Amino acid sequence: MQDTATAATQPPSASKPRSGPLAGLRIVEFAGIGPGPFAAMLLADMGAELITLVRPKQLPKGAASRGRTIIAVDLKDNDTVAQVLALLAGADALLEGFRPGVMERLGLGPDVVHARNKKLVYGRMTGWGQHGPLAQAAGHDINYISITGALAAIGGADRPVPPLNLVGDFGGGALYLVVGMLAALLEAGRSGQGQVVDAAMCDGAASLMTMFFDMTASGRWKEGRERNMLDGGAHFYGVYECSCGHFISIGSIEPQFYAQLRELAGLDEACFDNHMNAANWAALREKLVAVFKTKSRQEWTAIMEGTDVCFAPVLTMAEATQHPHMVAREVFVQHEGHTQPAPAPRFSRTPSSVRPAETMELGDVVKGWQA
Repeated sequence: MQDTATAATQPPSASKPRSGPLAGLRIVEFAGIGPGPFAAMLLADMGAELITLVRPKQLPKGAASRGRTIIAVDLKDNDTVAQVLALLAGADALLEGFRPGVMERLGLGPDVVHARNKKLVYGRMTGWGQHGPLAQAAGHDINYISITGALAAIGGADRPVPPLNLVGDFGGGALYLVVGMLAALLEAGRSGQGQVVDAAMCDGAASLMTMFFDMTASGRWKEGRERNMLDGGAHFYGVYECSCGHFISIGSIEPQFYAQLRELAGLDEACFDNHMNAANWAALREKLVAVFKTKSRQEWTAIMEGTDVCFAPVLTMAEATQHPHMVAREVFVQHEGHTQPAPAPRFSRTPSSVRPAETMELGDVVKGWQA
């Protein structure tokens, strides 16, 4: 794995040339929680100069705070707000994750900011969006994906299971915010006009469900869990326990992949012939439960990994960092004493990089940007 732990001892990032396709972009983040900081981390990894404004004595920690210049500010102080507006006058984009109306009450709403900087892209991250009956309600990932149909489709037959907070916060929230902001920045470069990007986690999570709404409309998806090909219903697409108590995953959808699964798992019975007959899935899944419990995860990995079965061992986070494929691709890095996922995606000419966070004074950054 790469070792970037020494990066923290290097000079401040402001004095070092930035790498990445977004080098030269200036983005101001109003610190929040969850998907907002993660979106800002992605932009910083890709080279954007990221200024993060935080409340005094609330400095952010962890991987999501990497690559930032962190400034403690009191946004209830009028002089500070005036300085922030001066900072935004030299920015390309703004990113905030407060409830609707908070930035306006602080005197930092889109109308005020665009009056000083008409090209600025104003990125807004919320759970419910900037308008609608629930816009002012509190919520978390589990709630945002509940009203999209996503949570109802995930889990065992007896109950839905939250897929961590990957679908709402990070998938439907942060990634859609980044895509929206980059699209708006491209358009601003052509038109000279900025705009507001309203990224709601419920919107993004619903968008991620596009294929499943399409499958439902065409009659290829049934309501309920463990009744469909991709939700654990099919015997050839799921997770199985091994004799050691660990798990493996298989995704042998296509006929040629299913044929190799049959060969390597010794599935010779005629009942396995028509693998797309959903009426047989439950019975065949029970047979596979017994088959996979005959060997350990390590043994099945030796037999199937790297083949066209579409196989992978189910690893813990600690195990994932040591997997040969992940090590070879340097998917994880050591940064400031901790293992973190490396920047993604990868760029051939302008690679992203992991940079340490630093702290500065607001006035110093304003002067630097105005110089």
